[in-house]
Amino acid sequence: MPAISSLALLALALLPAPGGLRFEVALGAGLTPQWNSGRLLLVLGDASDKDPRRRIGETGLENAPILGCDVPELKPGLTFELDGSSAIAPIASLAALPAGDYSVQAVFRCNPDLRLTRAPGNLSSEPVRVHLDPANASTTKLELTRVEPPEELPADTDELKFLKFESRKLSAFWGRPMFLRASVRLPPGFATDTDARYPLLVRIGGYGQRFTSVGRGRGRTDEEGDGQRFVTLQLDGAGPLGDPYQVDSANHGPYGAALTEELIPFVEQKFRCIGEPRARFTTGGSTGGWVSFALQVFYPDFFNGCWSFFPDGVDFRCFQLVDVYEDANAYVNRFGFERASKRNVDGETEYTMRHECGIENVLGEGDSYVFSGGQWGAWNATYSPRGEGGKPMAIWDPKTGAIDKRVAEQWKKYDLRLVLQENWKTLGPKLAGKIHVYVGDADDYFLNNAVVRLQRFLEKAKPEFGGTLQYGWRGGHGWTPLSSADMLKQMAARLEAAARAK
Repeated sequence: MPAISSLALLALALLPAPGGLRFEVALGAGLTPQWNSGRLLLVLGDASDKDPRRRIGETGLENAPILGCDVPELKPGLTFELDGSSAIAPIASLAALPAGDYSVQAVFRCNPDLRLTRAPGNLSSEPVRVHLDPANASTTKLELTRVEPPEELPADTDELKFLKFESRKLSAFWGRPMFLRASVRLPPGFATDTDARYPLLVRIGGYGQRFTSVGRGRGRTDEEGDGQRFVTLQLDGAGPLGDPYQVDSANHGPYGAALTEELIPFVEQKFRCIGEPRARFTTGGSTGGWVSFALQVFYPDFFNGCWSFFPDGVDFRCFQLVDVYEDANAYVNRFGFERASKRNVDGETEYTMRHECGIENVLGEGDSYVFSGGQWGAWNATYSPRGEGGKPMAIWDPKTGAIDKRVAEQWKKYDLRLVLQENWKTLGPKLAGKIHVYVGDADDYFLNNAVVRLQRFLEKAKPEFGGTLQYGWRGGHGWTPLSSADMLKQMAARLEAAARAK
């Protein structure tokens, strides 16, 4: 084994110890953490991996094993142990770890505002290569010596502007300064045509997609449709409990109000937007598909159309494969078999609900997906009521998957099909021609099932919804029939029609 540099302030010892493998993690000398409570994670990466913390949160049986424990107070002189009794995934226990060489790294996730592995202020150890064999008791000692630097926004360009906007509404909810992060893409000619005013396109990415990703995938367009140029606002997918889903909720806080009453008015004024409902549109895929749809439903008079691609569950009778109202268990279906969470286009299960939530249980305080910052944790925080101690109530038990029907009842407020169905008399006229949903009929996460239930209502709704529901044969997650240019042309047509109707 190569020698460890003293500059790294990381000690590794292989000592006789009962009970198999054990890991001891302590605060490095001279460090004072900005926050002293949080979640300690330990990654057992491939021996060649120089940054194994990248693997935190990945799903699949081939993923690096991760252990986790709560840290009520991190301070000099205290050591925290992870061993055979600690939460672990995706393997069943440390005893099941294949003997071999590993790159071991510890991460202390403590930033309360951004539940991310590399959030500013989080701590980590240097990765260390070590031979581990569950048949031989050993103790590996690590020190947290690295601190993630303070946040810095990317540099602005003529085309791209980056914002960190303090929200009074979110700050009041959380009791500390809270910020909305976003990027703005300006259309060609913005700087020279100073008399021009532009419609606003609000984009939301897939789960956890950051505002700095503007220009990737569907977000990279010329922002022009049929000669109509758009200002594009890219929202951020990070928050205290994971992706905040951009709507008001009991646990994330008033993100919907902060967006529509604070951020959008600021952006429209600063970047010469038209600033009227007829000139605001939403779009996104996956998480962004649900958010773009939900913003249109919850703020029907504020936006003039949503283009929702492969959206997260829009009918909670098909929350992926779970009927949150009727099913007894999220992990096991009514036939007694483990329920799939992801499939390939041929229908093969890639991983199960129990597996995916099991990964998040390791990441979250209290060994619970509720605080993981992952997909299931963020959904739960968005839709569930606030419980004891101001914590999100769990829709299902982290270990068993048993569904709490009291919590499920509260989810109805975010079941978009149900909201539409119960309020169509007033919502229908406001949403005429505004709803456009696209999904593959073999979506990886079974999201097409919920769209089918939505269709069953909308195709019979009176007044007619006048929008689009389109499926792609053997289309997986990410399927779309439209280019960005095609979508923008449709938005431009709605804007023109609204102008004629004035």
